[in-house]
Amino acid sequence: MPKSLPYRATTATGDVFDIAFPLHEQTASPVRVSQMLSAVLAAVDREVSLDATTSNGDVLQALAMAIAVRAGMIEAPGTTTDRLTAELVGNALRAVGRAEHTRPRSGRA
Repeated sequence: MPKSLPYRATTATGDVFDIAFPLHEQTASPVRVSQMLSAVLAAVDREVSLDATTSNGDVLQALAMAIAVRAGMIEAPGTTTDRLTAELVGNALRAVGRAEHTRPRSGRA
């Protein structure tokens, strides 16, 4: 059975996503993967907080470009890195789609 990385993401509005990200079979360090994911999300949150007009589309576009740049830096044929990148992103998106998503209660009792 493939290994997975349990990860909890909490939004600025208090929504919680409990995600089980599948790990690639050649993952060297799940701990480092988790640390880098947290660092990337924290950096994005900091950047978004600087300008409230930043759209979700702008954030996704910047992250997609960053993934493309990192994939391009790998010493491998483009077809190999393109396939691997698409596989990893697809697996991550499906994991988020399966995640348990809870919202904070609001209102008065």
